[in-house]
Amino acid sequence: MRVLFLGDVVGNPGRLAVKQNLKDQINKNNIDFVITNGENATNEGVGITKNISEDFFNSGVDVITTGNHVWDQKETADYINTEKRLLRPLNLIKPSPGKGFEIYVSKNGFKVGVLNLMGNVFMKKCDSVFEIAKEFLLKNKLKRDYDFLFVDFHGEITSEKMAMGHYFDGKATLLVGTHTHVPTNDARILNFGTAYQTDAGMCGDYNSVIGMNKENSIKKFLREDSKKHFPSDGIASLAGVIVDCDQETGLAKNIQNFIYGGDLKNTH
Repeated sequence: MRVLFLGDVVGNPGRLAVKQNLKDQINKNNIDFVITNGENATNEGVGITKNISEDFFNSGVDVITTGNHVWDQKETADYINTEKRLLRPLNLIKPSPGKGFEIYVSKNGFKVGVLNLMGNVFMKKCDSVFEIAKEFLLKNKLKRDYDFLFVDFHGEITSEKMAMGHYFDGKATLLVGTHTHVPTNDARILNFGTAYQTDAGMCGDYNSVIGMNKENSIKKFLREDSKKHFPSDGIASLAGVIVDCDQETGLAKNIQNFIYGGDLKNTH
């Protein structure tokens, strides 16, 4: 079992990179299941829509996770109740539409659990992520309820992500961070067999400021006349991780950084 996790898709360049390249990369890398974070996928770089979600599914994505921008497009609150392949963070304040966890069946017949969590530090208000994670792990067990478990931890700070990675060590196949849009160079297998990377990076134009127009972003930092943030429009890189999964234990055998196209150095 081989899984590709892609970081936040940002704006039209990110969507175009997924549409044009994902199926080829699935075939080239023998990928069985694809997860991507889609919360920045609109032309404005905030939120996701039904049409964008369907484009992702048609391009080879199996599950879409989100984060703090999940409700930035009004239609999403209704759509997420009808589409189980679109998740929002499990620890959003209740009641919230949709689900933060679901079990799917891969094309090779495995039960794949996908869990979406959001950090508490410097993020929009949500319930305690560690308390929700504790409740989740008391109810759900690897190799009992699902063959594999993949966790998207959408958070701002590295320490919170690392702590959650160690908390899930031995209980998930992968825990990977999203939200900061910069791929970290720490892909590894933790002590008890869980694959981990602090941030998957983004699928977006890296000649930018985390996917947004660099000139406009600099003006904001200088407190000069600027526009509302908008995505950079260059050629996007696809960024994430590939995980080889142990079918017997449900844990990870290998994790490797995945980068394709655009300004970043290609690894695939």
